[in-house]
Amino acid sequence: QVQLVESGGGLAQPGGSLRLSCAASGFTFDLAVMYWYRQAPGNQREMVAKISRGGADSYVASVKGRFTISRDNAKNTVSLEMNNLKVEDTAVYYCNAFVQARDYWGQGTQVTVSS
Repeated sequence: QVQLVESGGGLAQPGGSLRLSCAASGFTFDLAVMYWYRQAPGNQREMVAKISRGGADSYVASVKGRFTISRDNAKNTVSLEMNNLKVEDTAVYYCNAFVQARDYWGQGTQVTVSS
């Protein structure tokens, strides 16, 4: 059974930092392209960051230079380091795995940026 379990969300002040982690199981992790998505109230879910099987990363423009995605294939984890957080980063953040033509989602973790 595939499981993606996010952790690390919470409350941060503008300019602060948080680190999200996603623990994966139930599939061959190093075959998966991994993503972080987010969804704010009233908004569509958007892709925030992507990391390929080989470790190449890409980001939505609004987080480029502030967020860093990484993966540890030995531990079956993907992380999102978020720095210089802004109020508009407030959302539920979801871990996503695309592997063997299927999509899998975690349950999400809330990130709130507020003073």
